[in-house]
Amino acid sequence: MIKPIRLLAIIEAATITGPAKNLLQFARLAGSPDYSPPVEVSIAFFQRPGQSNIFLETAQRYSIPIYPIPESGRFDRAVLDGLNALVDRVQPDLIQSHAVKSHFLVRQSGLNRRAGWIAFHHGYTWPDLRARVYNQLDRWSLRKADQVLTVSEPFRDELVGKGVRRNRVEIIHNAIDPAWGRTAREVHNSAQLRARLNLAPDCKVILIVGRLSREKDHISLLRALHQLRAAQIGFVSHLLIVGDGPERARIEQAIGELSLGQAVTLTGHVASAEPYYGIADVAVLSSLSEGSPNALLEAMAARVPAVSTAVGGVPEIVTNRESALLIQPGDPQALSDAIRELLTSRELADSLVSRAYQLVETRHTPDSRTRHLIDIYSRVLSSHSRYSS
Repeated sequence: MIKPIRLLAIIEAATITGPAKNLLQFARLAGSPDYSPPVEVSIAFFQRPGQSNIFLETAQRYSIPIYPIPESGRFDRAVLDGLNALVDRVQPDLIQSHAVKSHFLVRQSGLNRRAGWIAFHHGYTWPDLRARVYNQLDRWSLRKADQVLTVSEPFRDELVGKGVRRNRVEIIHNAIDPAWGRTAREVHNSAQLRARLNLAPDCKVILIVGRLSREKDHISLLRALHQLRAAQIGFVSHLLIVGDGPERARIEQAIGELSLGQAVTLTGHVASAEPYYGIADVAVLSSLSEGSPNALLEAMAARVPAVSTAVGGVPEIVTNRESALLIQPGDPQALSDAIRELLTSRELADSLVSRAYQLVETRHTPDSRTRHLIDIYSRVLSSHSRYSS
């Protein structure tokens, strides 16, 4: 019988973010005997007093072992003892950290000397000043990881610039089930959602999904919508902004300044964006920075034509005018023109959707990503005698 790999993943998550979604997906698949060796995943997450946690509830629903690490605030040193105690209990062969805080804590606590260390780099957001301190500490943390996994070539170049050896950095894109979004596009389900949002059947729906943060550049999209509506192209369009975050107030202010109050709906945080793809005519990523965006893969799987800025790993996933329309970031006019082209050319939209879905089926399935990760983990473990003994 093949010995399973015991993996402890450390992540800071309260909601189902992109990294959290992919971690849960891997944990559900990797323990199956379909994979060799199977991987037994346990998850540690940081929990503050009184904090509700959708991520915890989801992991428990999937019967994934999950352990809270209590913390009183962002820089609570008690978490170091908590992590070491958990490693004593779980005895992992590998430790997997997600994002800068977890990377720093793995090295600071010495966990990297107790098991193989895989560090997942998801890119840097534009956070508050305190979080930027962690970003700078990545230069110190990641040099000691056995393997760093990131999601795009630009991110790999950035890590090499921080002193991480190139041969220790591997690119692995995110994945999505090709069946994702299928039920959302059924007529009954999409009609119900349109009615709930007071959207007429012939209204063209533009969709953006993601955290409301500065790097997503919702402001350029709002300006593009303003230009699109001013062009009077013969139909009514409505923008759905799905997600929440620190930029909400600024986005609401821009909506008012552009007189778009009747043309935009902010849904806030939702448990799943899947139903909204069921009514979308175009999906948009207006980002200034991206890695391997789940929102793009969701649009591809849900068969919604996409307009995206050509940033980060986006051009590694889709090709301009073959599987998406790609534009330069920070250009509302180009964004408006691309959206209008997809809304007025059914032939182009259908062509992009067909090719994008083929890419999902051939390159971005959860099964292929799981096998790729297990190959990496096995390679790292080959140098750790405790696993092979």
